[in-house]
Amino acid sequence: MKSGIVRTGISLLVCCGFALGQPSAWASSYEDMLHAVKQGNISLVKQLLAKGIDADSTDREGTTLLIIAAAEGKLDAVKVLVDGKAKLDATNQFGESALMMAAIRGHRAIVEYLLTRGARVNQPGWTPLMFAAIKGHSDIAKLLLSKGANVNASSDNGTTALMLAAKEGDLDTVLVLLDSGAAVNLRNLAGATALGIALESRRKDVASVLLRAGAEQ
Repeated sequence: MKSGIVRTGISLLVCCGFALGQPSAWASSYEDMLHAVKQGNISLVKQLLAKGIDADSTDREGTTLLIIAAAEGKLDAVKVLVDGKAKLDATNQFGESALMMAAIRGHRAIVEYLLTRGARVNQPGWTPLMFAAIKGHSDIAKLLLSKGANVNASSDNGTTALMLAAKEGDLDTVLVLLDSGAAVNLRNLAGATALGIALESRRKDVASVLLRAGAEQ
């Protein structure tokens, strides 16, 4: 599976990287902004933006302040950064966007807000729907699907949201995906189907549902 998808610690929060090669005053201001975003200190975020800190400033992994705010669940910070012209669909070196990080962390309110502001729900490779599926956030998966998420999108190794939900044994998400037309017999590059993955992972309840939906191993 792609490096970075289930990084619970999320290396995107490396706060010192951006400072490399930058003037010390700027580095200090960026670190102040990073701390303000992570703490949800909105007044300070606004002050620093007014002083010229770029809303799209990144750490050394290319992770923007907006992605960090979304991952941390700081809705007010997300709103201020978006109002400050932060790019909604910017991605870090792992291909992760703010919407993807909000989806995998289960921050529904941020997912809803980013969608209302026009964040991209479909993209090549890993998608917000896959990120929601791998952590069993069925409500967010349903929301993304209602906004046009491609239920059968596949990653660069052929993984689909249904395969991820099957592996995790998340029956609710599997049912949401099936109700939205997920193809049960797609195969990844290793030749595995969602059913095969469920059986290998000993997810018997999921396997039973997939079999009733016409799945093949």
